[in-house]
Amino acid sequence: MNDIHQEPTGTNQQGEVRGVVVHGSATGFAQEVVIGPHRMPADEPLSLGGTETGPSPYDFLLAALGACTSITLGMYARRRGWPLAEVTVNLRHSKIHASDCAECDTKEGMLDQIERDIHLAGPLTNEQQSKLLEIANKCPVHRTLTSGIVITTRVL
Repeated sequence: MNDIHQEPTGTNQQGEVRGVVVHGSATGFAQEVVIGPHRMPADEPLSLGGTETGPSPYDFLLAALGACTSITLGMYARRRGWPLAEVTVNLRHSKIHASDCAECDTKEGMLDQIERDIHLAGPLTNEQQSKLLEIANKCPVHRTLTSGIVITTRVL
């Protein structure tokens, strides 16, 4: 897995090209994720036929949302001089019946559900905590996941 073809796929905040490449053998689930200088394993759990050599794709999705939430809340609190000391975000993914979802438009089939619990450490007022909860729903990854996403795929 050392000879990985990396195509630029986007830009970061500074306008620099930053891509993500995932490479693996078709004989199993284990993959290597390459993001700039970072290399991470990805796999499926043993219960799904993987070897559990790394986080699952849904684990990475939850990690992206959790990291973005924590980063956004810390940045917001720092800009306002609020006494936020730490942010901990716990996330869970599950599938639910659409008929069990009170706020969903459709009532048929299964839907993905992400539960996100945020713990804010520091002497924050109730008003500050409420505002940070509002801001959590505005982090860029949250907005991406709750908006329409267009994925263009091609075989090279």
